[in-house]
Amino acid sequence: MNAKSLTITFLTKASYTSLNGSDKEADNIVSIKKIQKNDGKEYPYCSSQAVRRALREQLAVMGWELSETCEAKQKKGAASTQCDPQKFIDDDLFGFMQADTETVKRTSAVRVSPLVSLDPYIGDMDFGTNYMSVKTGGTPNIFETEIHSGYYVGTLLIELDRVGEKSPGDKYDLKLDNMEKAKRVCALCDAVQNLWTVGRQSRFLTDISPKLACAALMKVKNPIFLESLKLDDKQRCVDVELIKNTINDFSNQIVYFSLGQRKGFFSQDNPEFVSLAECFEQVKKWVNEVYNVF
Repeated sequence: MNAKSLTITFLTKASYTSLNGSDKEADNIVSIKKIQKNDGKEYPYCSSQAVRRALREQLAVMGWELSETCEAKQKKGAASTQCDPQKFIDDDLFGFMQADTETVKRTSAVRVSPLVSLDPYIGDMDFGTNYMSVKTGGTPNIFETEIHSGYYVGTLLIELDRVGEKSPGDKYDLKLDNMEKAKRVCALCDAVQNLWTVGRQSRFLTDISPKLACAALMKVKNPIFLESLKLDDKQRCVDVELIKNTINDFSNQIVYFSLGQRKGFFSQDNPEFVSLAECFEQVKKWVNEVYNVF
């Protein structure tokens, strides 16, 4: 099969969250990351680094052994992972760089976008007080945290032809059989389906797992749905026509596609969408077919 990549764009909803911290604007205010769009409004986002960390942590929860960080051999060198993609799934999928006596690096086979809100930040704050200092004779520590409610969209693109394979000139060992390649990519799909960020969950527990997903197996490397998930401003329904147009525009490069949603979550179910469980099962079947594993 002439398939080069798998792309998944998903939509999730956070009712009350503070996903990703930014630089403090004041000593007692904890800000969230935001980007200003051309409408002049600020939109919160969870960085791609945070999403990658969340995927890694979910893989660990699922029982995969991750590559531990080790100190640099040189005094001013940067810390790195074990740099062993043959053994560790995260070194294979997410890449690494070790800059010691010689540079050893692997470019990530998994490309990740930030998780960007479709709804602007409107200034909501959570007021908090740390009373622990009172017991020691101090004064309460008053602080505020920026919070947000809205829909978020994120995208992954997996270079299937690079998983378990090294490029010419790479200074590490990596040659996986097709069974292991399929196993690793399917594990990543499970991590996406059960995505859960590890940051700021003690006070702001948030479910960022997909509520709607658009997936495609591609002959090229193109995240075709990245800018194609939009919501109707009034009904908060997904713009299905835009998704259909995207599929039509790239029909020559699409091997398979699947649209899934959590039934009953939105104001109305789209007949073009299967359940999320069916969608991710279809995706994993594609992966097994690509690597000729049955």
